[in-house]
Amino acid sequence: MDSSTKIAKTVSLKNYGIDHNNIHYQLSPKELQEFTVESCMGIETANGTLAVNTGEFTGRSPMDRFIVKDAVTEDKIWWGDINIPFDSDAFDALYEKVIAYLNTKELFVRDSYACADPDYKLNIRIVNEYPWSNMFSYNMFLRPTEKELQNFEPEWTVVNAPGFMADAKVDGTRQHNFAILNFSRKIALIGGTGYTGEIKKGIFSALNFILPVYKNTLPMHCSANVGEGGDTAIFFGLSGTGKTTLSTDPNRRLIGDDEHGWTAKNTVFNFEGGCYAKVINLSKEQEPEIYGAIKPGAILENVILDNSGNVDFADTSITQNTRVSYPIYHIDNIQEPSIGKNVKNIFFLTADAFGVLPPISKLTPSQAAYHFISGYTAKVAGTEAGVVEPQPSFSACFGAPFMPLHPTEYAEMLSKKMKESGVDVWLVNTGWTGGPYGIGTRMKLKYTRAMISAALSGTLGLYSYDNYHIHSVFGVAQPRECPGVPTSVLSPRATWNNDDKYYKTAFKLSNAFRENFKKFEKYASEEIRRGGPQRYAF
Repeated sequence: MDSSTKIAKTVSLKNYGIDHNNIHYQLSPKELQEFTVESCMGIETANGTLAVNTGEFTGRSPMDRFIVKDAVTEDKIWWGDINIPFDSDAFDALYEKVIAYLNTKELFVRDSYACADPDYKLNIRIVNEYPWSNMFSYNMFLRPTEKELQNFEPEWTVVNAPGFMADAKVDGTRQHNFAILNFSRKIALIGGTGYTGEIKKGIFSALNFILPVYKNTLPMHCSANVGEGGDTAIFFGLSGTGKTTLSTDPNRRLIGDDEHGWTAKNTVFNFEGGCYAKVINLSKEQEPEIYGAIKPGAILENVILDNSGNVDFADTSITQNTRVSYPIYHIDNIQEPSIGKNVKNIFFLTADAFGVLPPISKLTPSQAAYHFISGYTAKVAGTEAGVVEPQPSFSACFGAPFMPLHPTEYAEMLSKKMKESGVDVWLVNTGWTGGPYGIGTRMKLKYTRAMISAALSGTLGLYSYDNYHIHSVFGVAQPRECPGVPTSVLSPRATWNNDDKYYKTAFKLSNAFRENFKKFEKYASEEIRRGGPQRYAF
């Protein structure tokens, strides 16, 4: 599978300022795993999978993500707390310091590309300080053939130095870690953090600017799969809502689990060559495809092993954000190449910890645009310091930390594509039922799968008042019946068995939606504004 190991494993980095030859180029996953274990940077589990600890950071650090403000970006980026500006001269100075640091290190270099559609292909060179970071890059980016590597010219470069610590007062960063995009120099500069997700999200953020601005293509933080009839389904959702789990379906071919583009040709293509899945409470029975993908070639992050080398997926003593990365070919049922046509269904996934949203509901075009801009899920007690009860969490376009443009620009592109393709859009609550977190229970995965299957097959039927009940607070259409799902589960109000408490909580959440949307109101059309809940609590 790793054809790149047949070529000469050498490359010069002198044009980057690195003048030594202690460089390993295009090593195979097996070789990189050996490097990692021999250098005591990781261990092997009982079945031979590599397990590493990412150190201080076990997740992304959004407040330490910057974009260089210059002639390319100044008038296009949505500047603020998400897209934090960084001075161009300060970037140049910091880059030179990182390069000087890497000149003293053994390095691992990989040439890869993003975007499975050849018309949108982006060549990437990744320079890693750690071997397991380079193995992650092999898993997550698309792998060139031997022929493609012979004349490979990188367009973007990822410089990844986890061991380099910035001096915030001197370097212009917030603290010692940083992830900075420079669209003029086409460099993603990452330092001070071993969390591998910063590598893939750096390129994802770059594509979220490049594709809509220059390629008339909508970038999406979503998973996607395709059915036997050639119909494509898209799954939007924040971390923990089931994006990877629900798109990995034995009856449908997986296009990808996290990052895609929707073209003017009405095709959907994967940006990546692998999957990066959460493994908290993973079980073979509930998620057999992901469980089976954890084998030699995969990388487990921040998990706990027992004395026999077996993973305890329920142990979150390091972090709740335990992860595995693996090349997409570790999944048996995949779409090759990773491109889908004929988009028929879009699912917005939310883990509603308030327990008031229907387990599935059908959205009108205006509701779809509203919920896309809102990007709702919820935090539950214990996920962050100070969170003791459910809190609404909104991330525009279900991926605000990676969206350089204003959210309404992506929403307008999505609305246009939805209307052109005539897709059905569904809001799916994978969160709580029968009450909020702490009282109710998490929605059973088998019920969610049944509802999604019914939507995909058309079993839920066409929209009509006979088939659906209109939610009295959120205005969404919830089906009255669904094969494989108890009728009582389909009505969130009925599962509470206490109308007064239910409606008080529902209005509390609807007010949070409205409050969050205030920052978008002046940019959104009247049609989009009407897609949200129309009533305040009385």
